Amino acid sequence: MSKVLAVILAGGQGERLSLLSQKRAKPAVPFAGKYRIIDFALSNCVNSGITDVAVLTQYRPHSLHDHIGIGKPWDLDRQKGGIHLLQPYIGHLESDWYQGTADAVYQNLGFIMEEQCDYVLILAGDHIYRMDYSPMIAFHQQHGADVTLGAVIVPIEEGHRFGILETDASGKVVSFEEKPSQPRGTLGSMGIYVFNKDTLARVLLENAQAAGGADFGHNIIPTMVERSERVFAYPFAGYWQDVGTIQSYWEAHMALLDDKPAFDLYDPSWVIHTRSEERPPAHVRSAAKITSSLISHGCIIKGQVEHSVLSPGVIVEEGAVVRDSIILFDCVIKAGSTIDRAILDKEVEVGKDCQIGTGDDMTPNRLEPSRLNSGITLIGKRTCLPDHLKVGRNCKIGTDLRPEDFTTDTLASGETIEDRTFAHGWERERARSRENARS
Repeated sequence: MSKVLAVILAGGQGERLSLLSQKRAKPAVPFAGKYRIIDFALSNCVNSGITDVAVLTQYRPHSLHDHIGIGKPWDLDRQKGGIHLLQPYIGHLESDWYQGTADAVYQNLGFIMEEQCDYVLILAGDHIYRMDYSPMIAFHQQHGADVTLGAVIVPIEEGHRFGILETDASGKVVSFEEKPSQPRGTLGSMGIYVFNKDTLARVLLENAQAAGGADFGHNIIPTMVERSERVFAYPFAGYWQDVGTIQSYWEAHMALLDDKPAFDLYDPSWVIHTRSEERPPAHVRSAAKITSSLISHGCIIKGQVEHSVLSPGVIVEEGAVVRDSIILFDCVIKAGSTIDRAILDKEVEVGKDCQIGTGDDMTPNRLEPSRLNSGITLIGKRTCLPDHLKVGRNCKIGTDLRPEDFTTDTLASGETIEDRTFAHGWERERARSRENARS
């Protein structure tokens, strides 16, 4: 049996996720209550029989490293193969941060070449899907391909977010354009590639010698297509979602709440594994009311939860209402407050009788109009909101804020309260440095 090394690209900053990826790598962003986004790629690997996995990290990797650890939840804590966490480093040849997806793999080419593998499966760490990679690898072998791309049908209006490709009758890719302003088709690249190991090394070395670009989609794949190399597309018809924007992240969560969701978290034949803390069962109190929601372990529900996803440890107090929202780990919604169409990051505390996401004013966010324009309000990690605060739509409230940071009890739609922690921390660090210099 051919041996496969999976390489998961998990170093991206994910700016389009705004506050959610401000202090963590995008693959470490929580999803569906108890999971992290990277859990889906890792689970796909082990469920496909691939047990040699390298995860390339870079941007704010601490929570991602802590989550993956030695790979035990995915049965990847092995003496041979298993999980490998690889970061950029300064050495004799490698001396820079990853400049793109291809550069990230190129900087780890020494590790890849030392691995006893025939094929390298390159995956994005920020997509939600269930996929057995074995048929794709078999397709690659049967077609004698140099590289095989996973491909899905995407809406034409979303084509500018993807690599758009065209194929002939055999599945050979005859054109490829990364994120075109005017897409010519609807067949989009999933960011999944199967390379012959030697082919991968050759194209990366050639690209480096030619001082080419640093990305698979922008540089490597188009060049291979132009050279008429054997680039094939493997059609994938299952559920696949790029949750790289606030809107797509919210929509993917809401879709989980359908009576027959397109993505079934409860399929026993394809378990999504994760690192899960030991917490007590969720407790739904006698006055609580819950409809069409996902409630994780450790939650205490005394109020009302409608069409929402709650991560572990969330507390909804008496008279509070959570509607069409995503509430991450250990948030507290105090008595009498209403949360409507909002995303609350970890450990947010909402004061009493607050209204978060209120009114019909859909003014886009003044600072992030392209990211917050559909009525979703964001609140950053560990922020504590004062009692009686009223917040409109498309608002952004930063991280680590305290009640005294709010100078008014109303935040109009489209407005932002910035994260002051970084600035305060920077000033403290500068003062400490000056004091150390004096001493």
